[in-house]
Amino acid sequence: MDITEALAPASDQLDAVELVNPRTFTIAPGSKLGKRDGKTVAEIRFVDFDRVWRPSKGMLDVLAACWGTKAEAWVGHQVTVYNDPDVMYGKDKVGGVRISHLSHIDKARIVTIRGAGAGRKKPWPVQPIAETAATKPPTSAQIASCATPDELMALWDASTKDDDTRALIKARKAELDTTPTAQGTLDEEQGVLA
Repeated sequence: MDITEALAPASDQLDAVELVNPRTFTIAPGSKLGKRDGKTVAEIRFVDFDRVWRPSKGMLDVLAACWGTKAEAWVGHQVTVYNDPDVMYGKDKVGGVRISHLSHIDKARIVTIRGAGAGRKKPWPVQPIAETAATKPPTSAQIASCATPDELMALWDASTKDDDTRALIKARKAELDTTPTAQGTLDEEQGVLA
């Protein structure tokens, strides 16, 4: 019996303490900016995980450096996170969620992130997640939850030209085209939403 789920804290977010072992998650549509303790935070959604991940500023530095600043484009990307017990909060070691691996990078990288104290920076290593043939195409639920062409485009890229999946993406795109905020068209030849 695996007790990982029983270890999960009663919380609305992924907490470091539940990362007994590193875990790899796939980014789902629906990530957004939110407020926590009066501060703006990123709330990242994962596939098959009912709580958000609120990465620290340093880990956001890693995501932005490797994937860009548009979270909609991260849909379908994967991140491996772990509990770093040495993370400090004030004067206390409380542990924190840290990134070790990312998909969609072609080689290991060293990213400059924010360090402890004002104006301090430190290097952060991140390894690529090996792309495998076993990478699953987006699910119909993921496709249905997309609200923007950018989210659909990320799933289009992740579908690896799977005809059934791409048909679902086209159908969702047609639905979005009927709403006043949807823009763009699907260009199959170029594989992009324009």
